Amino acid sequence: MIAHNNHHNIQFLALGNIPLIMPGDDLASILVTAMQDHGPAWQDKDILVVAQKIVSKAEGRYVKLDRVQPSAEALRLAQVCLKDPRLVELILRESLYVVRAVPHVLIVRHRLGHVSANAAIDHSNIDDGHQQVLLLPEDPDASAHALRESIKQQTGLTLGVVINDSFGRPWRMGTCGVCIGSSGIVTLKDYRGAQDLSGQPLEVTEVAWGDELAAAASLLMGAANEGRPAVIVRGLSITGSGDSSDLIRPLDKDLFL
Repeated sequence: MIAHNNHHNIQFLALGNIPLIMPGDDLASILVTAMQDHGPAWQDKDILVVAQKIVSKAEGRYVKLDRVQPSAEALRLAQVCLKDPRLVELILRESLYVVRAVPHVLIVRHRLGHVSANAAIDHSNIDDGHQQVLLLPEDPDASAHALRESIKQQTGLTLGVVINDSFGRPWRMGTCGVCIGSSGIVTLKDYRGAQDLSGQPLEVTEVAWGDELAAAASLLMGAANEGRPAVIVRGLSITGSGDSSDLIRPLDKDLFL
């Protein structure tokens, strides 16, 4: 996939033949081997976008539901949202507070700051998904940084890394890829003070580059059984400092929660 902007072409290249990831796997080595055996060959300052699911799997973030004892609050909420009380208990453990609970919907603010359904706990494309679920990485930014450093050690290349996941959005139908972890890129680009085409200064414009990368890569990754959990982005110069927390709106600036 090739996208165009005013300055250059941006390429999105899916990494092929990645095996099923198991707990304890060396994800960096697996991705490097897939690149060497099947391509595409990486270049310095490429950006690697990886699906949250394979990061969580490598980190062993599975929880078996039969080992979860629901609290009284989980039992109460489960009756409201018509969900498995054990799943509700895990959602509460991963969350700061409940935003909305209605039949079949439980929206929370995750401890990482994300507002999402079910604390982004997943059971799709997981072996025995009715009996175990997969949590987000404990610290996705740290996971992205570790992946970046390991790849650099193995290849000598300095990449940016984005971990993406699919979230629903307020007032919009469907899910969309978002950045939940990053290393080596600017995730939030501040254009305030720059000029628009008419020479007027921009006063409020900030662009969520991390999320835009995550969403674009999701088009190649797919949402079901495509098996393409890693995408290389080439031609976009957004290396720098920052992490995914820059994309979380501070509570004192949140007009809706």
